[in-house]
Amino acid sequence: MKVLVSDNISPKGVEIMKKAGLEVDVRTGLSHDELKACIADYHGLVIRSATKVTADIIEAAINLKVIGRAGSGLDNVDKTAATKKGIVVMNTPGGNTITTAEHAIAMMFALARNIPQATQSMKEGRWEKKKFLGVELFNKTLGILGLGNIGSQVARRAQAMQMNVIGFDPFLSDERAKELAIEKVTLEELFASADFITIHTPLTPETKNLINRETIKLMKDGVRIINCARGGIINEKDLYDALEIGKVAGAALDVFEKEPPEDLTLIRHEKVICTPHLGASTREAQENVAIAIAEQIVDYLLTGTIRNAVNFPSIPAEQVPVLRPYINLAEIMGKFASQIYEGGITEVTIEYRGEAENIDTKPVTIAALKGLLEPILTETVNFVNTPVIARERGIEVKETKSPDSGDYFTMLVLKVKANGKYSEIAGTLYGKKEPRIIRVDQFPVEIVPEGIMLYIYNNDRPGVIGNIGTLLGENNINIARMHFGRESKGGMAISVVNVDNEVSTAVVKAIKNLPNIVDVKIIRL
Repeated sequence: MKVLVSDNISPKGVEIMKKAGLEVDVRTGLSHDELKACIADYHGLVIRSATKVTADIIEAAINLKVIGRAGSGLDNVDKTAATKKGIVVMNTPGGNTITTAEHAIAMMFALARNIPQATQSMKEGRWEKKKFLGVELFNKTLGILGLGNIGSQVARRAQAMQMNVIGFDPFLSDERAKELAIEKVTLEELFASADFITIHTPLTPETKNLINRETIKLMKDGVRIINCARGGIINEKDLYDALEIGKVAGAALDVFEKEPPEDLTLIRHEKVICTPHLGASTREAQENVAIAIAEQIVDYLLTGTIRNAVNFPSIPAEQVPVLRPYINLAEIMGKFASQIYEGGITEVTIEYRGEAENIDTKPVTIAALKGLLEPILTETVNFVNTPVIARERGIEVKETKSPDSGDYFTMLVLKVKANGKYSEIAGTLYGKKEPRIIRVDQFPVEIVPEGIMLYIYNNDRPGVIGNIGTLLGENNINIARMHFGRESKGGMAISVVNVDNEVSTAVVKAIKNLPNIVDVKIIRL
């Protein structure tokens, strides 16, 4: 078995793989074309953040069995293409949680006391004591955007410094917030109350440009912003303008929209301190993730054991043909539910009906939970840690079984309790493998769940569908499929539209303004 290490990792990881009998080539700095040309020779690929594993590289990887990321983020891997080709994608969740949380705290200290600017001033021979007047962290309000593993660790450290910690995480239950001793607030309340704001969310279509001109207006004058999560969550032009007028007193940035940045305007601002994506860059963290991914690669290539895979659970090989379609269906249903329902999830029930009651339900239940959590915790959720994350967030998980599946051979029903309200989605398999969503709450439908979809809640009136189609056509958005469901004639209805193109915020807003439209959401699967 041959393994290619295409990014820099600790030599300890390489040594582990070699000692296990794997042939390891360390070839860092390969261009896209160079990687594509050589990848066919390898059974395993170990990366960090520099290597981009695109669909065409995966297509060329005729012998590749596993991709291992020494770290948590996997936005540089086309996971969909890898899954379709049967390549297991692994990461090392939690390996850099502490070090990233510590870096955010270090950045906050440096920002509060102007340490980098004062250091540079002294190195240039000046003694500007009055110029670098700072602020205390004691008794200040820290607003945390995202209370997953890293955000929770930041909260604990801030509380030790006697800061008032508030947090926004739409999927955090009230019970979990109490355990963390964090006041759970709305996004608007956080912006209005926080003296410091630190970001710990993944970059998703929903969080892209979350900090922008309009949201900055909601913040306190003199707010300070820290981002050690992902570039693109902050609109850098809007942040620069806010720094210029003093609305934002300072920013500490470890990540950027483009890395390395080409436009240095923001970086050179006197109120900005920055580091070159060092959140996970400690000796301990780099050794931990290198050792972890090396051991996972060895286990999979030599024994078939899957650990920390983001696209496949650990199940016996003989059960794969039967369970894979159910796993796929459950994960899709979870992702669908996560993107149409809002609020902190407190309870999840998966009902196995008809033929589904006879399968091994454990990996399927985990797949449903993974689907629910992944849209908001993209970088940390996999088939191994999902039950732990659900438990940490106070989510009660239940399973039920029944031979009754109505008119269908087999059926899964996903019930989600959030903000005290129950919602549910039912799904089935066509031809024993093709996933379909057949009911959303009280609405019977037949949805092919794939790609980009508009989920539209509307009054059942003439002209609704025509108006939607016309508007999308005017914006050069092609409709692939349309699915409809209504509770009764003339009552409430849903329209689900599969489209071939991304849908802008402006188009979504325009659809919401059409007659008889109640709400619109974008679903990405």
